[in-house]
Amino acid sequence: MPHMLILGMGYSASRLADRLRGDGWRVTGVRRAADVQAGILAFDDDNAVLCAIATASHILSSVPPLGDLDPVLHRYGSAITTAPAIWTGYLSSTGVYGDTNGAWVDESAPIGRGRRTARVQADQDWGALRADMRRFRLPGIYGPGRSALDRVRAGRAHRIDLPNQIFSRIHVDDIAKGIIASFGGPPGVYNLADDLPCSQNRVIELACDLTTLPWPPLQSLDAAKLSPMARGFYAENRRVANGRAKRLLGWTPNYPTYVEGLRACL
Repeated sequence: MPHMLILGMGYSASRLADRLRGDGWRVTGVRRAADVQAGILAFDDDNAVLCAIATASHILSSVPPLGDLDPVLHRYGSAITTAPAIWTGYLSSTGVYGDTNGAWVDESAPIGRGRRTARVQADQDWGALRADMRRFRLPGIYGPGRSALDRVRAGRAHRIDLPNQIFSRIHVDDIAKGIIASFGGPPGVYNLADDLPCSQNRVIELACDLTTLPWPPLQSLDAAKLSPMARGFYAENRRVANGRAKRLLGWTPNYPTYVEGLRACL
């Protein structure tokens, strides 16, 4: 039985775990607090985690940097380097590309030009860890319970008056599909993004139409009073190309645009 060890059982990794278990895999998760019945180990339980690293056939980290440090690499990097696993992976971010003024970026584009220096360093460190490493660079992630539909219903959606601002996004189930497709593909870096980068306003407008709620008014960034994290979302503008994953992994998104993705969430 294949055995996947996932360090960091967040939204995307949990969806992957459910899919793998449904396919007959054994899945061990790691997060801050243990849950024995769910097969979850505590991150600071060194003996249990090291044993899982030594016995897993596949190892994935979805843990982002904490400050300037990648906690998984810091604590377990050496063990992962020498582990007998036949596949290793890391969930990174397309934020490593920085702002491109709306231009397309693929995996050959330079990284390190943006505001996420810790993420860039982690991306590079994971890439250097093992020859069989797959790094998945992800744009904005959405899916059931975490989409524009939920923000619209909660009254937290905004339409920002930045007409040339373009973003890429990915449905959470297409992340799982891409990771699974990589089990039979070559190591390397893969952008997992949908086929239609567009403004966030278009996504919010469709979410409003689907829920029969009115569109929020167009506002400036200052008038919207966004949190620093949300405001940083608008500091970068790029289109993410997904051709490499399609060519080398045979991956195609089930939700090629936000239209199919939001309708599925609804």
